Amino acid sequence: MAEVQAHSHGGAPAEGIKQPYHLVDPSPWPLLGSLAGGLLAVGAVMQFHGSGWYLLAAGLVAVLAVMFGWWRDIVRESVVQKAHSPVVKIGLRYGMALFIASEVMFFAAFFWAFFDASLFYNEPAQVARVEATGGVWPPKGTVPFNPFDLPFMMTIILLLSGTTVTWAHHALVEGRNSEAAKALGITVGLGVLFTCFQAYEYGHAAFGFSDNVFTSAFYVATGFHGLHVLIGTIFLAVCWYRTVKGHFSPQSHFGFEAAAWYWHFVDVVWLFLFVSIYWWGANGAYAAH
Repeated sequence: MAEVQAHSHGGAPAEGIKQPYHLVDPSPWPLLGSLAGGLLAVGAVMQFHGSGWYLLAAGLVAVLAVMFGWWRDIVRESVVQKAHSPVVKIGLRYGMALFIASEVMFFAAFFWAFFDASLFYNEPAQVARVEATGGVWPPKGTVPFNPFDLPFMMTIILLLSGTTVTWAHHALVEGRNSEAAKALGITVGLGVLFTCFQAYEYGHAAFGFSDNVFTSAFYVATGFHGLHVLIGTIFLAVCWYRTVKGHFSPQSHFGFEAAAWYWHFVDVVWLFLFVSIYWWGANGAYAAH
């Protein structure tokens, strides 16, 4: 502790700091991140009511700027300052695991809303719900997507991206950085392709966001997942850049591992979305046809 105090007062201890923890310098990013996220949320709510696209765009730009600045500082801590000791990496792993757990709760709420509406759409005790759905599911007049058309192609793309990111991980562990960069580049390309297909799907949907409970649940759940795909693609693109620059080694590459965890989570959530909303949720309409 004496070395830590001497270091903090400008001293230069001969043997350096003898504790494995990293004391982070004061950072503006948590505060700026919360403000950017709030701006993005307010803009999204206003846009849902027909106005506020400018706040939505400003919030998105602000969030991307915070992501860039925060990640830049963390990369500097790891590569330049060598501050990510084994103990620090354990904390980072716990932090990433808890973050993904919080994301699971987000999607659990969306699935709960969808299944509650779809399983009790003609409940006699809930007259308003029967009137809103027409006593059928999907609600009367809704033409859902054929699950084995474009949604199935999107599923194949995400599953393939999961294999390429695993390929990249094995290459990094074995010290083949050029091969890992190649695999990561393919993964990023697949993520971009998925986003393009989803944008095409939204542009050709036969229903709007506010048509009924099915369409609202569909757009919220798939749109939130699409946002995660976009964020995960950026995350992996940063890892591709760091791999090309030689930031990762077989012994130290947690930045990539965090991105891979996140991407596999995105894959698994999509499988649940495909089965429950695209396939099972729309089955009533296609059974009727």
